[in-house]
Amino acid sequence: MQWMRMSGLIFVLAVAPQIARAQAASAQAGSNNNSAGVAATTDKDKKPADGDKDAAAKTPAPLMASAAKSTGESAHIIAPEGPPPEEVNRKALEANAGPDAGKLLLRSTPSGAQVFINGAYVGKAPMLLIVPPGKYKVEMRGGRLETGSQIVGLLANQTQQVAMTLKQLYPSQVPMK
Repeated sequence: MQWMRMSGLIFVLAVAPQIARAQAASAQAGSNNNSAGVAATTDKDKKPADGDKDAAAKTPAPLMASAAKSTGESAHIIAPEGPPPEEVNRKALEANAGPDAGKLLLRSTPSGAQVFINGAYVGKAPMLLIVPPGKYKVEMRGGRLETGSQIVGLLANQTQQVAMTLKQLYPSQVPMK
C-alpha cells in the first residue's frame, strides 16, 4: 500500500510541472491570439489626425477598424445600393434604342459567358439586347479564361444573331517537339 502512495506521489511530482507549463502556455497564447488577423486595440492606440492623409495609409487595419467604430462608419466593404452594374449598362443601351431599335441575340459556346458591349458588362449569354442601330464591339469571356470578340454592324429594325465559340486565352497543352 505504501508503495502505491509513493508511486502516486512520484507521478504527481513528475507530471504537475508539465501541466502547469502547458496551462501557462495556453493562457499566454490566448492573451496574444491574433486569430483572423484581428488584434486587440485600446484607447491608448494612436489614431490618424483628420487632416493627415498619409497617416491613414500607414495606420494598421485594426486601428482603422477602431477608428471607424468611433465615427459610426463600417470598416467592412459595404454592398452598393441599387441595381447591379450590368443591369444599369443594359438599361442605358435600351433607353437610347429609339423607335428604329435593332436586336442582338447573343449566344456563346460554352454558354454562360460574360458579355461586354463596347467594353461595358451587360450580363451573361444567352441574352437578347435591344440597342440603337450602329456598330458594336461584342466581347465574351468564359469562366475558364476563354475569350471571343467580334465587331457587329446593326441596321434599323434588324435582328442579328451573334453566336461565338470562345477560345482559350492560354493553351491547355504545350506541344512537344
